[in-house]
Amino acid sequence: MKRVKLDAIDLQILNELQNDGRITNVELSERVGISAPPCLRRVRALEKAGLIRGYHAELNGKALGFEVTVFAMVGLHSQAEADLKSFEALVGSWPLVRECHMLNGDIDFMLKCVAPDLATFQSFLTEKLTPAPNVASVRTSLTIRQSKHLPGVPLEALETAEE
Repeated sequence: MKRVKLDAIDLQILNELQNDGRITNVELSERVGISAPPCLRRVRALEKAGLIRGYHAELNGKALGFEVTVFAMVGLHSQAEADLKSFEALVGSWPLVRECHMLNGDIDFMLKCVAPDLATFQSFLTEKLTPAPNVASVRTSLTIRQSKHLPGVPLEALETAEE
């Protein structure tokens, strides 16, 4: 993706929206120090440039009954592009898989899975993931606790890099 030139106001807008996607345009414009119409134009331009992919509510999985988070490291028999894309498409159809990352090294993919309980995850593991086409190995790690969760990107690092 082509890198878009961002000024300090654009970075402030992105930071504010990343922290609170429900902020009104009027409040956003006040926080970044410009009037509402140019603020809205900037937001629309950031959306059009693909820097803002969407807006969503961050749900509390534990409060909703999702007690189990597991990372599954998957090795494939074949790493041919068609086989990789086929596996990625299959993973896209599994609701328990919330993230899928292709890796470099001994493991081909790391999946972040959430489930209401261990039995549900175990059923997914034994009935869907392990017997899936081209899957050679699966190693899982059950999380004990989450000590940090920051969605988005560290815009502060981008700001210092651009100065």
